[in-house]
Amino acid sequence: MNPDKKIAVIGGGSWATAIVKMLSHNVTELLWWMRNEDAAQHIRETQHNPRYLSDVRIDTDIVSVSSDLESVCKTADIIILAVPSAFLHTTLSGMTLDFSSKTFFSAVKGIIPEHNQIVGEYLQKEHGVPVRQIGVITGPCHAEEVALERLSYLTVACEDSATSEFMAAQLTGRYIKTTTSDDIYGTEYSAVLKNVIAIAAGVAHGLGYGDNYLSVLVSNAIREIKRFVDAVHPINRDIKDSAYLGDLLVTAYSKFSRNRTFGTYIGKGYSVKTAQMDMNMVAEGYYAVKCIKEINRELQVNMPITDSVYRIVYEKMSPRLEFKLLSEELD
Repeated sequence: MNPDKKIAVIGGGSWATAIVKMLSHNVTELLWWMRNEDAAQHIRETQHNPRYLSDVRIDTDIVSVSSDLESVCKTADIIILAVPSAFLHTTLSGMTLDFSSKTFFSAVKGIIPEHNQIVGEYLQKEHGVPVRQIGVITGPCHAEEVALERLSYLTVACEDSATSEFMAAQLTGRYIKTTTSDDIYGTEYSAVLKNVIAIAAGVAHGLGYGDNYLSVLVSNAIREIKRFVDAVHPINRDIKDSAYLGDLLVTAYSKFSRNRTFGTYIGKGYSVKTAQMDMNMVAEGYYAVKCIKEINRELQVNMPITDSVYRIVYEKMSPRLEFKLLSEELD
């Protein structure tokens, strides 16, 4: 791939800020779109994002920040999407730009709720982007630890190996190690499901369950994820790889996990709305569990943990009762 390809990051949150930080070490020019013009102007003036990872210095000699999405996407050859899945369709739907010549990487880790599609499927079906021009950037990695420059690992997946290797090289740095994969469906669906499992882990924590229970929950969860991704896209994959198991572990256990935090609120008796208001951040698993539930109506994969989270979050079932019943299904 041409090393002079222009890269754009779409999104203004923590993960988008972390990606900008990683890329800034290797590129000479980077485009960054965020919806809020006041935030964009703040970064131009102070070199810091006012709301997310505000300690991270943004090198504005390299990074051009804009709230003009059409202009940013038109200029870029490679577009990294880091907008919460609940808002991605709204963000892109009003654009008239032909995306078929662009290369996209999804760093979203969610499902488009209007279509029940992962980002890769959405880009193919709704915007005509060829599958070989679609990639995924996944963990195990928290934005907060990137900000602290703690050693972190990323998996970059794309069916075109040259494209995945190019993007991996742009993200690699002193504290960032990368591996590549061709499993765009498995890595993306796994990234979606680990957020659902993290909600379950948080609920367990909020209810007062201990580490013994959580270890059983997570070991059952990785098998649940394997059953689902194998049903969606049956290829030879090792579910113990970092892109799958590692990403699940960091999201289920970490204090930085917003999905686990959301689940903890629910386990402690907060309503969904109150938990969302208190967090003031998007927990992707909230939207994802509904989409996965709907997708699974056709697949009929055995997913007891996902089903329990759905009943708690959307059917207002008692977390304590649900987890008492779930504990009988785990082994």
